[in-house]
Parts: sequence; C-alpha cells; structure tokens
Amino acid sequence: MLQDTPQEWRITATSTPFTGKKTGVRSDEVVMPDGGTAVRDYQVHPGSVAILALDGEGRVLLIKQYRHPVRHKLWEIPAGLLDIPGENPLHAAQRELYEEAHVKAGDWRVLVDVYPSPGGSDEAIRIFLARDLSEADGARFEVAEEEADMETSRVPLTDLVHGVLTGDLHNNALVTGVLAVTAALAGDGLEALRPAEAPWPARPFTA
Repeated sequence: MLQDTPQEWRITATSTPFTGKKTGVRSDEVVMPDGGTAVRDYQVHPGSVAILALDGEGRVLLIKQYRHPVRHKLWEIPAGLLDIPGENPLHAAQRELYEEAHVKAGDWRVLVDVYPSPGGSDEAIRIFLARDLSEADGARFEVAEEEADMETSRVPLTDLVHGVLTGDLHNNALVTGVLAVTAALAGDGLEALRPAEAPWPARPFTA
C-alpha cells in the first residue's frame, strides 16, 4: 500500500526569526542522511480547513477574494485557519461556511487531506465535502478587510473542472477539492468518503 510515513530527522539548532499574527518562520539545522547538516527555513502554520459545498444541482459554492501575495482576486472555496489549538476541524469548517457564505450543511464528509507546500511550510489542510445545503440561521456574519469585498457564486462542478484544466482557476484548495470530488464520483461514490470526524494525524483534535 502506498502511504506517507511520519519521520523526523535530528535537529541540532533552531530559531524563530519572525513571528506574525497567525504564522511565523522557523529555521532548523537538520542532520542529513550523509551526516552533514543543512538549514531549512519554513513557515509555521496552525493549519486550515476548506469546504467544497455541493448543492443538489451539482453546483459548487464559491467565493472570490483578493489575495495580495499573488496580486489576484481568486475564485476559492470557503476556508479558514484553525485558530484554536486542538480545535475540531469540523467545527471550524462549519463556522467558516457560515461566516463566508451564510450557509449550513446537513451532510459532512472528509474529502481529502493535503500538505499544500511541504517544502516551505508545515501547513496542513483538511478539505471537507458539505452537502444538503441551506441558508444559515440568524443574522449574517459581519465581514471586514479583504472579506468585505468578497463575491459569491454557485458554479457547476463540470465548469470548474474545465477551468482548472485550462489554467483559469488557481486556488490550491479549489483545484484539489474539485478534482478529488470528481474522482470520488467516478470511483466508489461520495458515500464511501471518510466520516466528517475521521482522525487527522497532522492536526490532532478533541471531539
């Protein structure tokens, strides 16, 4: 069976040259297999959740948001940080879907777990599949900063696959989620996906 395996090479020195509001940068001196050492600089990240929300008409709920590092407004699926250490990722995903789209879902499953940039960050993302969508209860969440300019749309899954493969859509979670749910539909089906609270070794959580 193909399976990624945990392993940790010995660290002889470490420092944190930068700590930001949500993430930081760590510099580790790591012992290499040949006995030498090399310095590895990487972003320290709390982890993220993302939600591929699929409605009964086969459309995916999207948001469009400005991303300053790449100087683009990107079509994305709802997503957010794991702000609380040990937070249940399902609870975080439900919160993000409410805050960014004012939507709730009756059926949740784990779609895929990924390390989006393992050569330069320890970020881990759990992408959920959410179905049985309806408008959330109560008042809309009051957005600010970049989120105040967000657009929302529902787009057929087939159109998104086309946009991914033609190079028109670039957001990591959107690309991964769209291709993963398409593969699931063509394979064992969505009911075969992992339950919403399946273990996540990359970010262990409490119930």
